Amino acid sequence: MRIALLDDDLETAAQLNAILTEAGYDCRSFHKGYALLRMLRSETVDLLLLDWNVPDFSGIEIIEWVNRHCDPKPPILLSTARTAAEDIVTGLNAGADDYLVKPVQPEILLARVKAVLRRSYPTPPSDGIEHYDDYTFDVSREQVSLGSTLIPMTSKEFMLSLLLFRNLHRPLSRGYIFETLWGRNPDLPTRTLDTHISKIRTKLNLRPENGYRLAPVYAYGYRLERLTEKKATPIEAVQ
Repeated sequence: MRIALLDDDLETAAQLNAILTEAGYDCRSFHKGYALLRMLRSETVDLLLLDWNVPDFSGIEIIEWVNRHCDPKPPILLSTARTAAEDIVTGLNAGADDYLVKPVQPEILLARVKAVLRRSYPTPPSDGIEHYDDYTFDVSREQVSLGSTLIPMTSKEFMLSLLLFRNLHRPLSRGYIFETLWGRNPDLPTRTLDTHISKIRTKLNLRPENGYRLAPVYAYGYRLERLTEKKATPIEAVQ
């Protein structure tokens, strides 16, 4: 999970970054609100951890920007030394998903982050089998079927397909996809991702006539959209 952290106190930002990184998160620190906004215009994040009192662009102002420009918006944790009830209400009403009071205790930080991510992103089934309408993903075998037909795929094609289905309707930046599949700073041609997208669009028939659209998001990345509701089977219709 990629976390963007905003805090103008360099020492606090370094401490929070270290805690999150040690826990296995990809944490990126920003000390100015405008720097974070520039990143959000071109990159995907899974969670925002925002300090309220940042001089150039406060945590509340960042939340307001995200509410207007990000659909769906990433979950948001707001951190601040303010403890008054009206401040907490203001932060939550602005759009924060949870509230952290400074100084932040490491175990509380990690617990809140896990809780917010758990609420925001469904946990994959324990048996490793994921269903999306007529598509079935067997994660352990890296196999995907459309109905009863097994679709031949490379490992990277499977991983990319699963990433897109797990994030239906969510625009994913090119950098986010590259890092998830190939790691940071991969030595790959710039067309590698576009080639993989083209292949899985064809192999999985991700086209409007089949109820899905896999489309580029200009100057950003890609988004997989479901265009039709899943039709109920006879058993589901009775229920």
